[in-house]
Amino acid sequence: MRLAKEEVEVKMEIPGAVIRQRTDFGDGSGFGKISGEYFSLSAGVDTTPLFQGLEGDLCQCPHWGFVLRGQLTTTDARGVRETVDANDLFYWPPGHNVKVDADAEIVMFSPEREHSQVIDHMIEKVRA
Repeated sequence: MRLAKEEVEVKMEIPGAVIRQRTDFGDGSGFGKISGEYFSLSAGVDTTPLFQGLEGDLCQCPHWGFVLRGQLTTTDARGVRETVDANDLFYWPPGHNVKVDADAEIVMFSPEREHSQVIDHMIEKVRA
């Protein structure tokens, strides 16, 4: 399956962040269906307030991805930080927050059900 960025549905758009998600993008045995995602994020975006109310106030969904441009730093439940830069492959295990250090575009693959729940939670937080 091939999709251009513009063909991936915009699920959430707020100042500084555009989240696109294509559900049913494949099957990751053990996780079920996988979604393909393309995020455009501005420097300063911090997921901490958007994840409040989730277990541990953290994203509990794993992600595998690639940084097209920019820089992002994750922080896990223990406070451990990891920074990814343009052209890095990454894996973010469950239990993380993300801060955008420099305008970024990333491609991610995530378990569809789990990440859709996180995205829906973020949408509700923005609406509130």
